[in-house]
Amino acid sequence: MDCCIVTALGSFASLYALLHFVCFIFADADFTLLWSSLFGHRPESKLKGLVVWITGASSGIGEELAYQLAKCGSRLILSARREHELNRVKRGCLERSNLQDADVLVLPLDLLERTSHEEKTKAAIQFFGHIDVLINNGGRSQRSLCLETSFDVYQALMELNFLGTVSITKQVLPHMTQRGSGSIVSVSSLVGIAGAPLATGYSASKHALQGFFNSLRTELTEFPNILISTVLPGPVQSQIVQNAFTEELTRPVAAAGNQEYKMTTSRCVRLMLVGIANNVKEMWIAKQPFLLFVYTWQYAPTFAWFITNLLGRKRVQHFKAGLDADSAYFTKPKTS
Repeated sequence: MDCCIVTALGSFASLYALLHFVCFIFADADFTLLWSSLFGHRPESKLKGLVVWITGASSGIGEELAYQLAKCGSRLILSARREHELNRVKRGCLERSNLQDADVLVLPLDLLERTSHEEKTKAAIQFFGHIDVLINNGGRSQRSLCLETSFDVYQALMELNFLGTVSITKQVLPHMTQRGSGSIVSVSSLVGIAGAPLATGYSASKHALQGFFNSLRTELTEFPNILISTVLPGPVQSQIVQNAFTEELTRPVAAAGNQEYKMTTSRCVRLMLVGIANNVKEMWIAKQPFLLFVYTWQYAPTFAWFITNLLGRKRVQHFKAGLDADSAYFTKPKTS
C-alpha cells in the first residue's frame, strides 16, 4: 500500500514538473505574471477611471500603453518632447475608446529639463485633481562598444534614463503618500539585472533604476496601498533601436535590422497592464530564449556567466558585421 502511494506521488510530481517545463518553453513572462494573466484581476476592471500619467508616450511601448489604457477606460496624461506626436496619439486614443477630449491631457515634457518637472506635475494634478498611476517609460537605449563610445553618451544615458525618471518620481510620490495610494511603474529592461555587450551605459542606467526602486519600495512599507513596480522587457518591437545612442551623441543608428522575431508591443503592454492590475512588483516580459537567460542569471549565475561570454562574443561579432544586435542570436554571421 505504501509503495503504491509513493509511486502515485512520484508520478504526480513528475507530471507536475513536466507540465511546468512545457509551459516554460512557451512562456513569454515570469510565472507570477502569467499566473496573474490567467487567474488575476483584469485590467479592464481594475484600471477603469484611473488617472494614468505616461512618459515617453509618443511612440513604441508608451504609445501602445496609451491605446490599451484608453480601451480600459483610464484617463490619460500623455508626455514626451514631441507635442505633435502626442496629439496624434491622443487622436488614436479617442478613436479606439469611449473617452472624451477632456479625458486625455497632452502635457509636453523633457526628462532632461528637471527644473520643469515640478511645474508639469502641478499642471497634471490640477487638470484631473490627482494622479493614480505614473508610468515611467521615457528613455533611450544604446548600440555601441565601450572603447568607441564618447563619455558624453554615458552622461546622457544616466541623465535621461535614471535621473530624469527619479526626478519625475520625486515630484509625484509626495502626492501619492499624501493620498495614501497610487502606483509608480518604471520600465527597466532585462539588461537591468543581466548586462549585455553594446549596452554598457544603457545597462548601467537600468541597473541604477533597479537599485533605486527596490530601495524605495522598502522605504514605503508604511504605505501598503502604494505600488512600486518595475517592468523588465526583453527585445520588443518598438522604435527603441532606431532611437538608440551610438558612439557619439548626434550619430544615429545605421540600420535597425529585422525586428520581426521580437515580442509584439501589444503583447508586452498587455502583460504590463495585467501586472499593474494585480500589484506585481517586478515583471519579466520576454520571449524565449531571453526569458530562460534571465532565469539562469537569477538562479545559476556561474553558468550564466559562461553563456553570457559565448553569446556576448557572437553579439559583438554580428554587430561589427552590420546585423541587428539581438537578432544575431538567431542568424549566422556574415562572411566577407
